[in-house]
Amino acid sequence: MKEFPGSRMDGLPFHWVSDHTGFCGTIKNSASDFMVTEIDVHGQLVSDAGSDRSQDSCDTEYEQEMVHPSCNKRLKRQEKTLENFPELPKVDKSKDAKVEHSKINQTADRNLSESSLNSPSVQASKTLEDTLDLLLGTSVAEMLETFALAAKERKPAEGEGTAEEAIFSLGTFPEKSQRAAIHSAVRQKFPFLKTVTNSAEIQAIPDPQYLELCQLVTEEEVNGLFCFLDSKDRSSKFMFHPDGSKEHRKAVHHLVSKYFGKLVETKSFSAQDGDGHQGAVITVRFRDKIISGRKRHANDCGAVPMIYTAFTLCKVNMETLEAVACLASELGVVPSDFSYAGIKDKKAITSQTMVVKNVTINRLKAKQLSIQSKGLKVYNLRHATQHLHIGQLKGNHFSIVIRNISKHQEDDPEASLADRVLEAIEKVKEKGFVNYYGPQRFGLGQNVQTDQIGLALLKGTLVKAVHLFFTPEEGNDPVNKAKRHFIQTEDVKGTLALMPEYKTRERLVLRALNRYGNDQEGCARAWFSLPHSMRVLYIHSYCSKIWNKAVTFRLETYGLKVVEGDLVTCDNPAWDLSSQNNTVHVVTAEDLKSNVYSVNQVVLPMPGNNIQYPCNKLASWYQEALARDGLKACKFRIPALQLNIPGCYRRLLAQPQQLVFHWLESKDVPSTDRDGGLVTSESEQPQQMRDSLSLSFSLNSSCYATVCLREIMKCSV
Repeated sequence: MKEFPGSRMDGLPFHWVSDHTGFCGTIKNSASDFMVTEIDVHGQLVSDAGSDRSQDSCDTEYEQEMVHPSCNKRLKRQEKTLENFPELPKVDKSKDAKVEHSKINQTADRNLSESSLNSPSVQASKTLEDTLDLLLGTSVAEMLETFALAAKERKPAEGEGTAEEAIFSLGTFPEKSQRAAIHSAVRQKFPFLKTVTNSAEIQAIPDPQYLELCQLVTEEEVNGLFCFLDSKDRSSKFMFHPDGSKEHRKAVHHLVSKYFGKLVETKSFSAQDGDGHQGAVITVRFRDKIISGRKRHANDCGAVPMIYTAFTLCKVNMETLEAVACLASELGVVPSDFSYAGIKDKKAITSQTMVVKNVTINRLKAKQLSIQSKGLKVYNLRHATQHLHIGQLKGNHFSIVIRNISKHQEDDPEASLADRVLEAIEKVKEKGFVNYYGPQRFGLGQNVQTDQIGLALLKGTLVKAVHLFFTPEEGNDPVNKAKRHFIQTEDVKGTLALMPEYKTRERLVLRALNRYGNDQEGCARAWFSLPHSMRVLYIHSYCSKIWNKAVTFRLETYGLKVVEGDLVTCDNPAWDLSSQNNTVHVVTAEDLKSNVYSVNQVVLPMPGNNIQYPCNKLASWYQEALARDGLKACKFRIPALQLNIPGCYRRLLAQPQQLVFHWLESKDVPSTDRDGGLVTSESEQPQQMRDSLSLSFSLNSSCYATVCLREIMKCSV
């Protein structure tokens, strides 16, 4: 396979599909030179998906429906009828739990009221007592009460004792409905106890979580928190009393996260207590549920329907995560409330679909001008039914200007530049390019690349991963100053003060480290504070580096032909979503004789726990590569970060769609300075006439325009 200048990428040989000569040029001299428009799952450019005017009438109707009482009724769960057992009394948990069922899109009152921590009414308590008498019998109910009073006084450290001291048997109940009624009644009357079933026998034991929490906050607050958790109402939230001690709040955050972190998340907000002293309120809310493939009604949990608003975001010279942080600040929500299908280039003009929860269309419309002043544009506002997921797109359309077009130095001086360009375009149209992950996937030019952080996470060295994350680059800008301060001192609070506001990821990690500490557990909580799409990004970066190396090995070993043991996909090659669910087939000797598969159908696996490896030399190559990185026994699961990496398959070759070009004279393309700024003065215009090329094409999801351009130009871009 012919090699050309610049044919190595990130230390890897960069292989070509075609043998044309190519040409030289530069890209991304300015943001307008590189325009990216997302293509949604229906194959439509997101910039064309609807219009504000066409949405006006239905938006207003939708808004009225959400706020009108007659249209906002919740679908209640059907309660199971317990045969031969009395119906359990209903306790108003909004009072017990100091739960605020705040309306969507209304600013919650962060000041606590005294009435929000009211204990259950005497009548309800009496009814529960009568219910337990009927369910257990008077004598067992009385003994349970005695056990409960003793358990309530027992401290967590003293609560171990003997089995007889710590466990009280309520008896054996063969019917599931009986056990369900008893579990519910005991939990309502004695929230500091928990009941477990052991071979139809119900046992009551002191709840160590309840007792430990009581050492930090009041019993009323603990009762309120547990009632909030029992309510499972995802539209509600729970707030502790205002607290002026940062160390005490840190301990509460840590304990709630330790016991219930998979279910809820905590945040602190400034507030004043009843005496007017400044402090902060810890607010607890349920985490977003991961929506499974099966159909579920929006009100399965008896909660107010969640509002999702979709829109098209256009940004210029800004990272996706920075744009999300800016939108979150403007709308008064958190960055994790936004979802998107993919991260777009920074030095470019990009358009993509985003979805934000808990924000109505009218509210987003009201903020459009304010958002535009930040250098962002939101339009095509429409309501959606759920979040977007990473990879939930068909691809991207690129409009690119290549400046300073010239021939390679070693090229034939008699050759025509126009012929070289036409030849390159036609060859790539016909044969495509090797589907490498682009250098931006790994952080080109950085001292520590994202794949190195991903490897540290996969090996479970979470403290090392944090240090790699904060390794500074050359330079003395504010970001590198902050990172250098952390590496040299491990002063989290000082680093947080130095870190610029727009560095969303860094500040999320620093806040968590400040709250939970710098040890292994604290670093786990720090990584977990990032949204799932951010956490998994580093793992995918490492897997992408392995994939690039595997492709290089395969091309050097077998070239551009199908061989026995290859994996091929039989689905439509037009759009490849790189899903682990794609069906793959192992090429047999009979397949080769029949010549039924082409190299365009060959796929290579991204490492994971649910993929098949090729049945040729690549199988041992993957094993050796992972073993060299210390991942021989890796299960590609990180429970502490709730990450499961199933793996997927990626095509060896990619094909640009609708590839067209035309020439632009230098007078048609504004000149730019070294930093991409426009040169407007005639005296500053370069004397030499330079030709530029306008190129446009579409690529499947996860394919890189820069890699396609390298194949066309046969040089680094």
